[in-house]
This record gives sequence, structure tokens and C-alpha cells, in this order.
Amino acid sequence: MIATLFSPMANAAFRTLFAAQIFSLLAIGLMTVAMSLAAYRIGGAAAAGQILGFLLAVKMVAYVGVSPLAEALFSGLRRRRVMVGLDVVRMLLLLPMAFATQTWQIAVLAFCFFAVSAGFTPLFQSVIPDVLTDEHGYSRALVWSRIAYTLESVLSPVIAAIVMQMVASAFLFWVAAVAFLGSIAMLLLTHFPADSVDPRKGSFIARASRGLSIYRRTPRLRGLFLLNFALSLGMAWVLVNSVVLAGVRLGNAEAEFPVLMTFYGLGAVIGAVLVPRLIEALQERRTMAAGAVLHAMLGFAIVLPLGYAGYMALWVGFGLAASLVLTPGGLVIARSAARANRAAVFAAQFSLSHAGWMVAYPLAGELGARVGLETALMILSGLTIGMVILALRAWPSTDPLTREHEHPELPADHRHLREIPAHGQRQRHAHAFHIDDLHPKWGNPSNIFVNEPMTYRKMK
Repeated sequence: MIATLFSPMANAAFRTLFAAQIFSLLAIGLMTVAMSLAAYRIGGAAAAGQILGFLLAVKMVAYVGVSPLAEALFSGLRRRRVMVGLDVVRMLLLLPMAFATQTWQIAVLAFCFFAVSAGFTPLFQSVIPDVLTDEHGYSRALVWSRIAYTLESVLSPVIAAIVMQMVASAFLFWVAAVAFLGSIAMLLLTHFPADSVDPRKGSFIARASRGLSIYRRTPRLRGLFLLNFALSLGMAWVLVNSVVLAGVRLGNAEAEFPVLMTFYGLGAVIGAVLVPRLIEALQERRTMAAGAVLHAMLGFAIVLPLGYAGYMALWVGFGLAASLVLTPGGLVIARSAARANRAAVFAAQFSLSHAGWMVAYPLAGELGARVGLETALMILSGLTIGMVILALRAWPSTDPLTREHEHPELPADHRHLREIPAHGQRQRHAHAFHIDDLHPKWGNPSNIFVNEPMTYRKMK
């Protein structure tokens, strides 16, 4: 298990990309802490919460609205050049944040920062499956990525606290900017795979909607969205209301909230490490559904008479369940889009998943305030179960990657038929099926499942 977990690290390009991700996540984590402190500095105790809530809403709007547009804007350009350029812009945007004294100033800078991040992250995610072309290695790389996200959320406040022993909190933005230098250096050291030819033509709007269109017409991606949304309902409660529970049920919000979230992070790491084995045994659909259902079942347990240890164990379970849903998502997307379209589909996933969080965050907070913490979580857990049922209906249980289908509309000398030879008058052949210009419909009656085993394979 340990050897297979470390297998992606044998790839030099992945090692430097992973290092770039670490630096980038550290920069964003420090920036988020600095932004929270800036909200308190500008608004004081009375208005800090409102200001921070507004800034986080700005973040979500940027993520949801900009990502597909940015991907269309950068399509066809060299990915390393674009990613380095976006890192430079993010770094430069952090410098004036240290001097912001008005809410509107930091809001404008934050929107620009997160808009640039909305362009960077899906592009970065699309590079990894091109570097690790076998699914076995890629699934392990997703584990490392999930662990990095989890550790960032736990360690960024600790690192920020250490840094603020040496510099004023306002200049934490500058420290975050320095972390982006590390990301830029690692990207420059990375040997990027050759960029694929962008097949898209037409207007900017048509290109921008490409990923969303593929996402909408692919059943397993519709199921992926519903499973992510199902998890966000319960997970939003954990992220929004853990600090309240720490104060109300454990007696000390400042002391116990970090402890709760540390146990949550521990569970998330355990879950991420378990995911590759679970995918081999259960495949992605059942693994993710099991994680969402587990999160809901643990949510119902909140009404039990839990002592201190019980709450900590529950938060470990929440983190573990969340990783079972979140970690396999990249593999599902990589399987569901041709290489040339992956960045567009990753951008669609980035936008849609954050749209789900835009609903889940305020719903969790409002329910917690109106009906109480435990009742709110039980309601959200019930909604999670309902969304899982919808997801399993959207994502067929029999879902092989290779489908046999026909192309009677294509000339016999078409490039696609030369690459994958066809037979018969209706030109029937089989290959890994993705929605694209030549395969616009998933539910075409001529498509026939090929019952191949769901083993790891080379991704094309």
C-alpha cells in the first residue's frame, strides 16, 4: 500500500507540479487568513463577520462566473506560460492588499485574485492526467492532492501565527506573495507534456460553454455534480457551524474549534489514503455514494449523547466521508473527456461545484441559527440522502468507458475511422467514449455497452 501510494512521486514532472501546488495552496491559505484579519481590522468586532461573509461571497461569484470564460480565453495557448503568468498576477495582486483600508478596496482586489485563481486551478488540474497517463498512478496522485488541500487548511493558520510573531498582520499578504514565487519556480522546472490541439471553433461564448455542454450531456458527470452537491449540504454545516458547536457544546470556541478541525483533517487524510483501494473494489460511483451516505449517517448521530471523545470521533468520520466523495472526482472527469477537452470540463466542474457551495453555505448557516445546530444537521443530512438517490439515478450503475457505436454519417476515409478502424456498412467501432463534435449524444440508441472490466488503463 505504501509503495503504490508513493508511485506518482517517481515521476519527476509530477513531483515538481505537486511542489507547485503546495506553494500555491500555502499562498492561498495565508491570503485567506490575512483577509480574515483585514476584515476584523476594517470592521472591528461588530462588522468583521459581515465583511468576511461578503468577501467569501465575492470569492464564490468569481469562481462560478469566471472559470469557464477563462478556460475559453486561454485555450490553445501554452499551459506552462499561462499558469506562470497567472501566478505572477496573483502575486502582484497581493501586494496592495496590505494597504487596503476600505471594504470595497479589498473586495475589488479579492475578486480579481479569485478570478485569476478560477483560471489557474482547472488548467493545473488538467495537466496532471497528461503527466500521469495511467489511471493507477493518477488515482494515487489525487490522494496526494487531497492530502495537500487538507493539510493546507489545518497548517495555514499555524504558519500564519508563526509569521505574525515577526511581521504585522497586514503584511501577511506579502508573505503569501513570496509563496507564489515558489509555485512559479516549480512550474518553470516542470517538463510539461506537449499541449494538445484545441478542436474548438466558433464564437467565444460557444467555446466558453463547451465544458458545461459536455458536462451536461455526460451521465456520470451529472451524477458527479449531484454527489458533490449532496456532500456540500452536510459538509457546509461542519465548516460553518463547528466553531459554534465548539463554543456551545464544548465550552470554549477559541480552544476547541482548532481541535475539532484537526480531527476533521485527520479523518480526511485517512479517507484519501483509502480511496484507491476502494475504487479498485467498488469503482468511483459506489465509493463516492458510500462517502456521501456515510456523512449523512454521521450527521444523524449528532443527536446522540456525545462526550468530548465522541465529538472528536465524529469529526474524524466527517473528514473521512468527505474524502471518499471529493478525492475520486478528478479521475471521473479525466475518464469523461478527451484530452483536448479536459481543461474545459475541469473548468465546468470547478464552476458547478462552487455554485453548489453558494447554496450550501448560507443554507447551513441559516438553518443552524433558526432551528438549532443538531436539527439543522439532521435536515441537511436528510437532504443529502435525497441528493444521493438522484445522483445514482443520473449515473447508471453499468457505465463502462468503452462503447461500441456507429458512424454512418462519416466518409470511410475520415481521420477518426482511420485512427480506430470500423467495420460494416454503418461503420461500427468501439473506443473510450466521450462527448465531442463526433459523438454529440450519450443516449444514441446505436450505442451498445462493451462489458469490459473496469481496470486501470492508459488515459487518452
